[in-house]
Amino acid sequence: MSVHRSRTTGRSHLAAAGTLIAVLSLLLTLPGAAGAAVVPPRGSAHLGMGVIAHDGQGGLPRDTRVVQTEGVDVSSHQGNVDWPRLWNSGVKWAYVKATEGTYYKNPYFGQQYTGSYNVGMIRGAYHFATPDTATGAAQADYFVNNGGGWSRDGRTLPGTLDIEWNPYGAACFGKTQSGMVTWIRDFLSRYKARTGRDAVIYTATSWWTQCTGNYSGFGASNPLWIARYNTTPGTLPAGWVYQTMWQYTSSGPIVGDHDKFNGALDRVVALANG
Repeated sequence: MSVHRSRTTGRSHLAAAGTLIAVLSLLLTLPGAAGAAVVPPRGSAHLGMGVIAHDGQGGLPRDTRVVQTEGVDVSSHQGNVDWPRLWNSGVKWAYVKATEGTYYKNPYFGQQYTGSYNVGMIRGAYHFATPDTATGAAQADYFVNNGGGWSRDGRTLPGTLDIEWNPYGAACFGKTQSGMVTWIRDFLSRYKARTGRDAVIYTATSWWTQCTGNYSGFGASNPLWIARYNTTPGTLPAGWVYQTMWQYTSSGPIVGDHDKFNGALDRVVALANG
């Protein structure tokens, strides 16, 4: 009788284990289950966060006769930045993440924004857009109120709108193409009303095409900062005939995110002066 009970108990345990495996398998096949654990925390987004995943990565920029000026972009991921070392390496301008949505301020903003200025760099601030959390106008106000302003001192670049893949959900933040264009226009209009400057637009051509329908209406007024980790900037979004800046890598020396300004240092100063 004890042998029979042992066999029965064994079969019960095997059945229970099989049921558990089946349940776990079902959970793993539910929509979003596989990716739910890798969604980053709000506030952690930064320039170029989705570039490699969506556009891939190629070689470094080709040698060119066109004079370009090296820059970097930083966020809280870099912490306290060694600005003197960057300056001595040839980096002459920088952009610092100030805000995201209407809920996040970079805790390292002071060290990064003031530190780059004190070492001699021309610097500016950027805002990571989350069009699904608040209006464009509200986010522009939040940006300007928390470090994204501008002054005509020859050392402060206009603010940048970082508009790219949504790291927290659907790539286009749940917006239609026309809805996205309207959101961007609202942000840009409020930023100009607050500062007197046209904001820079940072984006990738593939995202811009997908999420705005390759809208061409901002090229005449807003400088383009293109994201492409390859040997050339590639095809630009509609409306722009050249890029003002180009983020070409996220694995550069000292600070990972390196950029090229399309011109000599005096052109960087010209953009700062407006």
